[in-house]
Parts: sequence; C-alpha cells; structure tokens
Amino acid sequence: MLAVGTTALAQDPNNASQAPQSDPEASSLTPATGELFVPPGNENPGYLPPGTDPEDRLLIPFFKHMVRDQTQFWTSSKDLAKPSALKTFVPFAGFTGLLIAGDSWVAQQVPDKPNQLTRSRNISDYATFSLIGAAAGAYGWGHLTHNDHLSETGFLSGEAALNSLLIAYAFKEITQRERPYQGNGHGNFLQGGSSFLSEHSALAWSTASVIAHEYPSRLTQIAVYGLASAVTLTRVTGKEHFPSDAFVGSVLGWYLGRQVYRAHHDPELGGAPWGDLAGGKTEGSRNPANMASPYVPLESWVYPALTRLAALGYVESAYLGMRPWTRMECARMLDEASDHMRDDGAEANSPAQKIIAALEQEFRNETEWLDDAASLGATLDSVYTRVTEISGAPLRDGYHFAQTLVNDYGRPYSEGFNNVTGFSTSASAGPLAFYLRGEYQHAPASASDPLAALQGIANADVTLPVPNASPNVDRFHLIDSLVAFRLQDVQLSFGKQSVWLGPGESGPLLFSNNADSMLMVKIESTTPYRIPLLSRILGPVRTEFFLGQLAGQQFELNGSTLLGPGNINPQPYLHGDKISFKPTPDLEFGMGFTAQFAGPGLPFTWNNFLRTYYAHTSGPTTNNNNPGKRLSALDFSYRVPWLRNWLTIYGDSLVVDEISPITSSRTTINPGIYLPQIPKIPKLEWRAEYLRTSQGPDFAPGYVYFGVRRYRSGYTNEGNLLASWIGRAGIGGQSWLTYSVSARTHFQLSYRHQEVNKNFIEGGRLNDFSAHADVMLSHALGFSGMVQYEQWRFPILSPSAQADITSSLQLTFYPRWQLRK
Repeated sequence: MLAVGTTALAQDPNNASQAPQSDPEASSLTPATGELFVPPGNENPGYLPPGTDPEDRLLIPFFKHMVRDQTQFWTSSKDLAKPSALKTFVPFAGFTGLLIAGDSWVAQQVPDKPNQLTRSRNISDYATFSLIGAAAGAYGWGHLTHNDHLSETGFLSGEAALNSLLIAYAFKEITQRERPYQGNGHGNFLQGGSSFLSEHSALAWSTASVIAHEYPSRLTQIAVYGLASAVTLTRVTGKEHFPSDAFVGSVLGWYLGRQVYRAHHDPELGGAPWGDLAGGKTEGSRNPANMASPYVPLESWVYPALTRLAALGYVESAYLGMRPWTRMECARMLDEASDHMRDDGAEANSPAQKIIAALEQEFRNETEWLDDAASLGATLDSVYTRVTEISGAPLRDGYHFAQTLVNDYGRPYSEGFNNVTGFSTSASAGPLAFYLRGEYQHAPASASDPLAALQGIANADVTLPVPNASPNVDRFHLIDSLVAFRLQDVQLSFGKQSVWLGPGESGPLLFSNNADSMLMVKIESTTPYRIPLLSRILGPVRTEFFLGQLAGQQFELNGSTLLGPGNINPQPYLHGDKISFKPTPDLEFGMGFTAQFAGPGLPFTWNNFLRTYYAHTSGPTTNNNNPGKRLSALDFSYRVPWLRNWLTIYGDSLVVDEISPITSSRTTINPGIYLPQIPKIPKLEWRAEYLRTSQGPDFAPGYVYFGVRRYRSGYTNEGNLLASWIGRAGIGGQSWLTYSVSARTHFQLSYRHQEVNKNFIEGGRLNDFSAHADVMLSHALGFSGMVQYEQWRFPILSPSAQADITSSLQLTFYPRWQLRK
C-alpha cells in the first residue's frame, strides 16, 4: 500500500515524448512520467497527461478533479511490478522500513516534559494552519484582484490538501497503528490506533508543494518547505507520531501536491515545469537540481585534484571551506574546469589537463546525468586493505597530549600490527542516494597511562582519575552510511557522516574527520545559489546545517553533581551551521558555528536548542541554565590577483562562547599558504600551515575544546577530538611538498610539529617526518604507502624522549561494478 502513490511517476521516461503543456489535444503520446493517456470516451478517466485539465473552478470541475486524482492514486498500484516503477519504490520502501525498525528507539529519545510536548504540538498546528490559511487567502485575494495565477495557487493547494487528507485517513483505517504514547510504545500495527500516517505532515507538504511549484523562487521554497519541515519534526517531538509516520506523510503530501499541479496547472500562468521522480524530467530535459548523489570520501584524491584546479583558476565556484562535496557537485565543477580549459587554450599534457582527464573518468556517470541521462545506478566503489605497523610507543590522546595518526576517522591503533579491511558502495535513484562504507578493524591492546598522568588529566579536566587502557580491538565498524534526498539543489541526508569545515589541510579548527563519524541529519545547499540583494554584495552562497548525537562522553557536570565515568545518559547532542560567500572568483569567506547541548539535567527541547544561538550563562550551573558549549569560526581563502596561478593564502580562526573571532582577544588561529605549482617545476606544489590554540594569560591552558561548566569530556566523539589535532593548548604547524606524476600518482614529504603549553599537564612536544606515495598500478588498482618517524617528549607520560616509527601499506581495488540504467 505504501507504493500506490509512487508508481505512476516511476515509469520509464524514455518510452515516449512528453506532450506539450499548452496543447491538451496533442496527447496521444505517453507522458514523460509514464501515465497513460486515455482518449475521450474511455471508461477510465484516472490518467491524464500534464496540463490537460486546467479548469480550476469549484463545484462540478472541482469534483471531477477529485475523482480523477483519487482514481489515479489508488489504481497506480497495478504498475508496481514493472521494473521502471521499482527504481522509485524500492529506495522509498527500504528507507521507510529502516525508519519503522528504529521508530521505538527514536521515540524513547524524545523528552516527554508536558511543556515541551505542548509546545511542539502547538508549533505543528500553527504551521499547518498557516499554510492552509495562505492557500485560502491566495484563492480569495486572487479572485478579488483578478490574479489568475494567485487564484489557481489557492485552488490547487486546497485540492491537494483535501486529497492528502482523504488518503491519510484511509491509511489510518487500514494500518491502525498505535501512537507513541499508546500501548508499549512500540507502535504496533492493527491495534486500533491512528498513528500511520501523519495527516498534519501530509496537509503541510501537499500545500507547500503546490505553492513551491507555482512560485518556484528560492525564498518561497525555503519559506513553505521550512514550515512543512517544522510540522514533520514537531509531530515527532510532540510524540504524536513516529518518524516513519511523519516521513511517509510528508512524502505523500509532497507527491500529491506535485501530481495535482502537474495535472491541473495552466502553464500559461507561469510557475515551474513539472518533473518526474526518477531524474527530474522537465519539459524534455532532466533537472540535475533534483538528482541526489553520495558524498566523496574526505580522504579521496578528488579533493587535492579539484583544489589544485581551483588554485590554478580553472574552478572559480569551489567552496573549499565546506566539505565533503557530492559527486554531482564535483561533476559540475569539472564541467566548469573543462570550459575554462578550452577558453584558455592550455598547453597539451599540462598538469591541469591531466587532472581534468582523470576526473572525467571518475565522474563519467555524473557527467552523463548532467547531460540528460537518467540518474539511476548502483556501484561497488572500492575494496581496500591497509596494514600499519607501529614500532615504539605511539601517542593516542589528542585531547590531552597528542596523536601519532591524525584525521583518520578515529580508527583505533596501538603499538604493533594494525589492520583495516573494508569496502564502499553507493547508489542513486533520481532524488534519492545511498552510501555505505564499512570495514573490519584490528588494533592491539595498550596499557594505561602512568598514574601521575591520569591524575594530571583529572586535575586539568576537574574530574576523577580513570585508567585508560584499551583492550584488543577486533570489530566491524561503519565509517559512513547514509541515505540522501535532494530537491532544488538542497540535499537532506541522514546517517553516519563526516564533515570538514575549513579551507586547510591539517584539520579545521571547527570540525574535521579526526574523530569517528557522527550519526546526524544534515541539510545543505550542495550547489552555490544567490540570495536576493545580499548576493549583489557578497556573491553566491552555500549553507549547511547538521544535528547529531555524540558518543563516548565520560564526564558531565549536572548542576553541582559530577557524572561519570561512563554513565552519561543521554549523551549530549551537537549541531552546527556554516555559511560561505564568494564576493569574487578569487575570494571565499565563511562563518561557522557548533554547539554541544542537552544531556543529563538539560533535556533536548526546542527552547534549549534555540538558546544555544543567543544565550550564554557564566558562573555556576546549579540551575542548569547554561544552554551549551559554543564554538564560532571564521575562515577565508584568497587567490592573490597578481599571482593568480601561483599563490593562495587562507586562514581559519575560532573562538569559544563568543559571536565571532573578529573582535576577540582570545582567537585560535590556523593560517596557511599554498603554491599549486613551483616556478619552473609545474609538477611540484607546496603547502604550509601554522596552528595555535594556546590562550593568553586570562584563560587557563586547555580552555579551548573544554567544557568547564558542563561537558568535561569536551569537544570529542568516542574520545577523539572532533577538530584540529593541535589540541587544547598547542602551537605548531605542518608542511607538505608534493610531486605529482599524474592526477592519481604522487609522492609527498611532510613535517609536523606540536608544542603543548608546559602549564597544561606539564606540556610536551612532538616532531614527525613522513614520506607518502600514492601510485595507480592500473586503472582499477591503487597502492598507497607511508613511513613516518616521530619523536616526542611529554614528561608526565615518560621522563625521557621517545620515538616511534609507523609504516603503512594499502591496496585499493576500484572495481566500479555497476548496475545502471
């Protein structure tokens, strides 16, 4: 029954041409969505080609519309067995099944304080009524002012809302699912309940869908879809529905709004073109803005390749401070680079040409999707194994001392033999995309730090000393796993995800992949867009928001009571925002923000969430009125105009519990310089960065990334820093010299230095020298090798200087085994 609303749009769009919107008689052809046109006199009036019935009037025409809409919806289930229908239904049903499986757990995480539940229910009611009121007002005002477009918007919004309401109540009677507050809270079906599906979500999204199609500006879509999203979320936080109820109701509402608009909109009044669900077919061409795609892994060779093209001037729309990028966005930037290459007439066999050729091979599918192919396929992306041998005692605690291996997704490691063996796979189906990367991880056991070090850690964190020995690790672990939905260049993704918020390579001060990926929901503009008026000054913009829950937090201050070690339930949440502008092709600047909030004694409520943006309480927290731990960042990247192809300077800065680093006297900084090619040696590039988190005399060493008033385990996930390896009281830098034989074969020498303030757990220092090699042995087999020599001295860990040698070998097979249309 979940499929009946999706199959009509899931037919093969290549079977026939789409009839023109403006000619209802020229409709003997099958529409692009596969809906069969039935000539006049046929007994089944349920299927109509686009735009063939724009008679939007009350009474008899309205009744005919409703009959046809309902007939089309309920009779489309007969097409479900067709292969072309499965490409939409299977991903939708699979994701719905995952939500149903996790409904009970998610519902248990939602606080049940009466004021919070009442607030959520009020928000969902007001937002829904606002959309319905806007539709009614549009219809009435349109008639009074003779504005046919506005009148049609209100008419079709009401029609879509009524269709949604009828179908939603039909599903309620069929499924009879208990609500979260009924029975055992598991949401059992066929028990006389009315939870599946959410009629509020269906009403809101059906109305929003019509309005967004009728007036397809960015601001309109943000406003109406924002209200509809608020309804979806608050139906869950108000404990009226499970996540799957709200999700299916939202999808149903959006689909019905789009279907009503498609069948009954008069194209002469304006509005957006219609599109299908598998590839966004619009008036003869598919719309890439509605094609979802997986993210490129953060350690991929693609980032240094595109970054180098950007520094050489071939990609002017790359936003270096917001990663990862989707594969579709990489394909778009590649297309831009190819255009610049043709215009500039670059030399044959230049480094830039070789990079573009390699990227064209990597993003062949996505380039075809941009050129009107159907975005449908599944791929086994990689199979890899990496062995790492560490001789000597490595450093494993970047939150208090330092790390021997950094920016490695928090993978476990210890002295001796370490191994990771894994795979990655992805799939895309029109507006839906999936990605999964998992691996077996092995690391030897390691002993605890000396007692003096444990006591020093406890003193610095104002906690209790806890042994930190780690057992032998043998496990299968997910690195990234997500499902994504894209509409009008906005991609919504859910799952374990990695984020990189800064232009540097050593590790952003705000968020990096130094720790294990977080389970999060993320909403971002995957492609730059323009904001009216503001973009005239600041240029195109990209934005991102994420919300996730941390893991592995050991200590938290709940009022005046210290909780821990290890009994923090629920774990705190972390949310982040980033906005980046490009006033000129040479300049990018961005502002970011993250906040830890919630946890014991501080429930996850919308009030506490919003307070993290504007409220900060100094002093004691006996009343639990400190909303969270905030970090604010500012970064920039600038191609020096008179040295455009030779020099890029960039910087990253961060401040704690302040609005911006610009006016702060305690800013953490990370400036850098990048030469994409050395004069006379075009295959050689050099980069260097300086880092400092050590604060001035007004703040105790270790202040950065530490939550003195609540989050004593600090800015960590599973014990590893979420941001820069420089740590809490560090100063140092990193430098790389890279020689590229080709886009995917290069050799690199690097140096890293770190000094920790001697007043922070007695301080210390680290120096390491490393050599890296990445070689493509064939088109499908890659080899990576690394040797690193490290010297360190942290007196509280060891009275004498220590050294370790790390050697690593990795083989990666890129089979590119595909199932695609």
